[in-house]
Amino acid sequence: MKQTPNYIKNLLLPNAKSPTGRRVWSIDLETVWLPFLMATNLMGDTSVPADALGSPIRLAYDKDGQVKFSKSGRPVSRVAKPISDNVTLIRQNFVATLQQYTEQVAEGNKEGYGKVVTSARIAGEPIIAHDKAELSKAVALQLEEAMRATAEAEAHPEAEPQPEATPTPEPDKELVPA
Repeated sequence: MKQTPNYIKNLLLPNAKSPTGRRVWSIDLETVWLPFLMATNLMGDTSVPADALGSPIRLAYDKDGQVKFSKSGRPVSRVAKPISDNVTLIRQNFVATLQQYTEQVAEGNKEGYGKVVTSARIAGEPIIAHDKAELSKAVALQLEEAMRATAEAEAHPEAEPQPEATPTPEPDKELVPA
């Protein structure tokens, strides 16, 4: 059997760093994507425009050219399109690489891979059964509570709300000269 490539092993190692800035595809923009894209630009692998790297977070605009605001009233920001496009490409390639590696391992060791899949399925069955039972209980309890609330509402109908008293308009006053 072949050895696991180092790039796959490195993906599985814990990393103590946990950046807290703006994230793109759940990866920090400032400490990961920008340095990476600058490095790939330097090596000639990408050609992300300097303005996108220099100002990666931009105001979002509506179709009519007005600044876009969220429902809370804050201006909406977006990641510069060239960066976003490169991240999308990298994500698609990453997924393809994971799938390719999985296929190579599964084809190279069908029996071993089949055993791992079977073992995982068997190990998960009690958890699935427990969750299914708990969900059934929770749904039955919610249904019972809803039926009880409906029965109580039907048994004790509240008096219909009386319309608010509307003030009777004063009769038109006749103006009398003083």
